[in-house]
Amino acid sequence: MEERDSEIKIPGESEIPSPDEAAREKCRKRWLSIAKPLFGLGTLEDAVIQMAGITGTADVSIDKKGLIVMCADNGVVEEGISQTDSSVTAVVTDNFARGLTSACLMSRAAGVDVFPIDVGVAADTMVYTDKVAYGTKNMAKEPAMTREEAINSICAGIRAAKRLKREGYQILLTGEMGIGNTTTSSAVAAALLEEDPEGLSGRGAGLSDAGLQRKREVIRRAISLHRPDPADPIDVLSKVGGFDIGGLAGVFLGGAMEHLPVVMDGFISAAAALLACRIAPGVRDYILPSHMSGEPGMERILKELGKEAFIGCHMKLGEGTGAVALMPLLDMTLEVYRKMPDFDGIQIEAYTPLGGEA
Repeated sequence: MEERDSEIKIPGESEIPSPDEAAREKCRKRWLSIAKPLFGLGTLEDAVIQMAGITGTADVSIDKKGLIVMCADNGVVEEGISQTDSSVTAVVTDNFARGLTSACLMSRAAGVDVFPIDVGVAADTMVYTDKVAYGTKNMAKEPAMTREEAINSICAGIRAAKRLKREGYQILLTGEMGIGNTTTSSAVAAALLEEDPEGLSGRGAGLSDAGLQRKREVIRRAISLHRPDPADPIDVLSKVGGFDIGGLAGVFLGGAMEHLPVVMDGFISAAAALLACRIAPGVRDYILPSHMSGEPGMERILKELGKEAFIGCHMKLGEGTGAVALMPLLDMTLEVYRKMPDFDGIQIEAYTPLGGEA
């Protein structure tokens, strides 16, 4: 049975557990003992150490992986900030149910189970529904949602994270589907970072020069009209965000509450991660960034979060595809971590750290 809304609350900082330093240290020592050049797998080794701290055990396992895809429409699409109209959101959302999206196909290859959630599509869909409303309002004219709706979208993500934890998932991946959501993500990032959208907002799914300029002006207009408070992340979400962003922020929060690593996908997911970290800064320790999105704001958000992406590739597809692409790398890294003999086992002298990890 699903937990009722009244039983789901947005956590404060004191409710986000700190990583287990003993587990991190045990994992770090295991890496140093493995019969290979020290730090040879670079930041992938750091990822395993991070997951040990998150889960509280050096016996790290991510055999059961779940991709949560938050699907929602955005009223701002009526401003002409996207190549396509909102009807595409419902079509692609239903294709998740059919297993026909890029993320679904990649997930099959990577051993990832996919959980699309209709948190705010403007039509009824075939996927699991935890709908806040049938799309947001047009933020260029009025607040995107009420504060209550913003909270409900975050709670939907927390619910999803808790549900997958109960079902035995060991790592959560974040994805989204929603026409116009690079615009809302840029607006959320611009408001939280108190920066002009010029350096944060890109072409999304292929805007022309004129379309990109219009998109940036719409974001400026919405922020000027509603004056979202950067010190109040829920206010920012309610005025210029989207239900998918709120849902993903909830996944990051819920994953941290449940001692689960959460993999950040591209720019939309990064904006949601930034929002979650403004709600509860300790969430940062639970985030694994997957790739460097092609959107210009991605680098800025990663810097703000103190994160470095594992993958380049100039990906900008969304849906969770970058998060899924990271999984084979982590699986291979864990094969070395678990199965590689130590120096004693192959009777050679161990490498000795001589100053730094390079």
